[in-house]
Order: sequence, then structure tokens, then C-alpha cells
Amino acid sequence: MKRDRSTYFFDSFTRSQWARFGAGTYRLSVDALSSLKGINEPMLVSEVDEVIGPLCRLIDLRIGEKTTYPFVIAVSGSVAVGKSTFSRVLRAVLAQAGRTVELVATDGFLWPTAILEQRDLMRRKGFPESYDLESMLAFLANLKAGKPVLQVPVYSHELYDIVPEQFQTIILPQVLIFEGLNVLQGSRDDAVVAADYFDFSIYLDADQNDIEQWYVDRFSVLQKTVFQRPTSYFHHYKALRPSEVRNTGRQIWRTINLPNLLQNIQPTRERASVILRKDRSHAVEEVLWRQAWPIDSLGYKLRARERTP
Repeated sequence: MKRDRSTYFFDSFTRSQWARFGAGTYRLSVDALSSLKGINEPMLVSEVDEVIGPLCRLIDLRIGEKTTYPFVIAVSGSVAVGKSTFSRVLRAVLAQAGRTVELVATDGFLWPTAILEQRDLMRRKGFPESYDLESMLAFLANLKAGKPVLQVPVYSHELYDIVPEQFQTIILPQVLIFEGLNVLQGSRDDAVVAADYFDFSIYLDADQNDIEQWYVDRFSVLQKTVFQRPTSYFHHYKALRPSEVRNTGRQIWRTINLPNLLQNIQPTRERASVILRKDRSHAVEEVLWRQAWPIDSLGYKLRARERTP
């Protein structure tokens, strides 16, 4: 373990060092993991055993310190960095403790396409101004206040739009995972922000050149599959030649997603409770744990649990 002497202090662990905290019973079978993975988002069982399992055990200790629920976990990071797969796996692993765990993506709080077009924001989709922030904050406030039934609009990636009259219903979960691009953003004044409602936060980090490659690879897969459907918003890309596919994906990344990453997402990285840094193969190679939560004492508590008959 080494100290990161940045403005925000983190304890840095290599993957093998982090794995020593142990996954305990927080594990997944190959089949269970396969059902949770997204397009072009590889994850091996070893990722659960060595990274996510130990993380869940430490989060478990934090949850145990709370006297009120739900415990809200934010997951942030760039487009194509693997947030969706990670969040689904995190939900499945945390649920093994017998808790009710829900997953909400901030896509449901995007303005509908009609409004984005009216405001000339379609090429800013995913940027902070493309979200209905008022509704997002109201949802989080009501969630923390213990409102028994909440609804979140359903977003379709195929339609690239909010689905009219369809909602995800949330009923008093003990843990809620809130996944999105800009969830860790702060405020320049005293205004309330989404992060004010989080009990724990995770940032998925990687070299921007690797993320670009992952995005272009995923775009190529989607062009051969989902974009071929007449119902797809991107159906107009169906006849692109292979070289055109990769060039188009790269152009979209560099003109929309990369600026959003550099201007809005990456600057929030150090606000996270833990940063998981990925290598080129999508595997987590380093874990940075915020020093505000002493890892030594948490590790001691985990070892004490293991000794308890």
C-alpha cells in the first residue's frame, strides 16, 4: 500500500494487495456473471473474487454503520468504461447479503429527444445540461426521505429516447446504486447536488486512449447488430463499410464523448470514495481508497469477522 499525495488523499493498492482483503462469500458463478455483462464489456470471475468481492465486504461495513436506509452508492465514469456491467455485478454481489438492492441509471433523467432537439442539445447528450436535474434531485431527496414508492422514467438505448409512459418502480430498497456520467459533479455555489445524497461513490477510471478504443469497438458491434433494426435511432448507420464504421465511431467519441469526459466527468474523479483504475484489457489493476475512511481499521474489522465463529 502506498499513499497518493494528491489534493485528495487516497491509499493506493495493486490488484494483488487489494485481493488480500478477501471476497468472503461475495462471489459469482461464470454463468451468473455472463448474464450481467454488456456489449464489449469483458469481465472475468477473478474480477469479482479479487476486486468487487473485497470492495463489497468493505462497503458492507459502511452499510452496517448506518442507522437509516437506503444506503446510496454512486457509480461514475466515462462512456464505454464499463459502468453498466460493473453496476449490475455490484448489485448482484451485494444482494447476496440478503438485502434489497436496486439499480437506477441516470439515463432515465435525460430530457426526451423532442426537448433536446428543441434546445439544440442532441450533440450535447450526456452533458450536464441534457438532464432534467430538478427531477433527478427530487427523486434522490424523496428516496432519502423514505418515500415508499418512487418511479423513474425508462430510457431505451435502441430508441435513444425516454419511453413514454414506462417507469421503473423503486420500493424502499436497503441499498440503491445510482449509475451515471456526471453524478459526482459539485456546485459553484451552495446549491444542492446529487452527490449530497450519496453514502459511498465509485469512479471507474482508465486511460482515455483505451476508452476511445473500447468505444469504437462497441460502436462497431452495435452497427452490425442493433443499428440494423429499423427501430434503432442509429439505423442510418446500417450500411457503413467497416472502415467507415470505425471512423464514424472515432469521430463521435472525439467530438462528443471525449469533451464531456475532459470537461465534466474526469474532474469529479477525486470526489469518489474509491477509484478503480482499469488496464487496457478492462481489468482493474489499481484501487485507490479515500483516506477519510481509514482502510486499516476496516481491514481489522474484516479480520475480526473472519475469526468470529
